Amino acid sequence: MKILLADDHPLFRGGVRNLIETTEDLVLAGEAETGEEAIKMALLLRPDVIVMDIRMPGINGIDATQKIKEKLPHTKILIVTMLKNDKSVFAAMQMGASGYVLKDAGELELLHSIRLVGNGGAVFSSDIAARMIQFFSKVDESNWNNPVLSELTPREKEILELIVNEKTNAQIAASLHLSSKTVANHVTNILNKLQVTDRYEAKKLFKSSQNLDDV
Repeated sequence: MKILLADDHPLFRGGVRNLIETTEDLVLAGEAETGEEAIKMALLLRPDVIVMDIRMPGINGIDATQKIKEKLPHTKILIVTMLKNDKSVFAAMQMGASGYVLKDAGELELLHSIRLVGNGGAVFSSDIAARMIQFFSKVDESNWNNPVLSELTPREKEILELIVNEKTNAQIAASLHLSSKTVANHVTNILNKLQVTDRYEAKKLFKSSQNLDDV
């Protein structure tokens, strides 16, 4: 599993580098010190997993994640940072990150997180997971009974939620293991059923029905 490490702290990079060198199933393909370097090296090296910090000079890790996922939807990104605020967590997830782990995680936890994300899973530090559970507990599932939204099939509801989370068709296809054409057909059906003209209006309608605009 090829790993790209993007972090502007030499000591942290050195620690992760040494950790990866002790494994047989992981190899460090490259290191980047800025968001711009992370994007360029990702396109060049096409790693399986990018271990990404948020605070870096120039383009931050969240924006770099978005740009990389647009070009390389199959590349997995694990955010490893000191930031534990809700805004950073959800911004990273919306941009396509598959995990969010704090830098004070132990070596075994970090290795487990890299492997889990690389194999298609999602991972969060325990306190981050607790924050997410608290947030999503505010979502009233009964709102799917909205007369308009209730017309959607389970698959269409799943895709609509990904659209709301700013996922592209390519990212949705990769996430749900569908072809891009199948996703495009589902999106068309969703727009028709919701009687909206584009993804932005679909997102607005969904958030309005879920009453999450101010969350």
